[in-house]
Amino acid sequence: MWCPSVSLSVWANAWLAGSAAPDDVLDALSLWAPQHFVTAYDSVTAGHTGLPWPDLDEASVVTLLQTLRTTAARARVAEPAISIVLPVPGDVRGLVAGTAFEYDALAASEAVVVAGEAGSAIGLVPEFDYGDGESDPEEHETSPQALVWTVYSLPGAPAPDHPDLGEAEYALRSAVRSAADALGAIRPGFDVSDPRGMVEQLLECARAHRAPDGAPSRALRVLENAAHVEAILRVSSGLMPIGTQMSEAQIASDALKPLSAVVRSARMAAVSDILHSAWRR
Repeated sequence: MWCPSVSLSVWANAWLAGSAAPDDVLDALSLWAPQHFVTAYDSVTAGHTGLPWPDLDEASVVTLLQTLRTTAARARVAEPAISIVLPVPGDVRGLVAGTAFEYDALAASEAVVVAGEAGSAIGLVPEFDYGDGESDPEEHETSPQALVWTVYSLPGAPAPDHPDLGEAEYALRSAVRSAADALGAIRPGFDVSDPRGMVEQLLECARAHRAPDGAPSRALRVLENAAHVEAILRVSSGLMPIGTQMSEAQIASDALKPLSAVVRSARMAAVSDILHSAWRR
């Protein structure tokens, strides 16, 4: 599905490339939360970026855009200065090892990296704020009150990962069939009568998010298919019975597990293609 880091990266990149307005970026981010705040992770980052630390109330989403523009301008290259990372345990490509940024990005499962001058960079990790001290969206039925972006000063910009879009799309086609077959093998529990309807509901939520005008149609198709597979994964995980004996549900669960990596690679390949396409116009 879409995530805040993907929305920020593709829209801020389009803005920096001259094909979108700042208001377009703000509109895309507003779908995640009504308010956005930005703060430096530590005093070193505050010194490099001018962001407040430790307070965050003074810096709004406009300050976030200013920070991105200032950092990216220092790179002085006609290509994306922005990239995303979608790390999971065992695969932390795109992160700087041994840093607080690596730890927090892994906890959030997403982050944005912006390359600056002389190999320097900043990292941004989003965190939802529900107004009760909690930040896990899975534990809340209400919408978040704000999204807080923490900025980290990085010693260097890791080489961005550029999965091949064609290979990712081919792998995703097989994943769609496998995921659909696995979902069909699951017998719904008493509280779930229509798993496919739940998948469609998740997809409807994802369709509220859109890519900048001119984004390659192939990349958009891959993103849509990735969202379909991920929706099936999310619904299926909630239908698996707990038990020690192997069943058709357990077999389906085992078949679905490898698909998460396929979805991540496909999404990163599609986003990378969208980012680069903005600078080829």
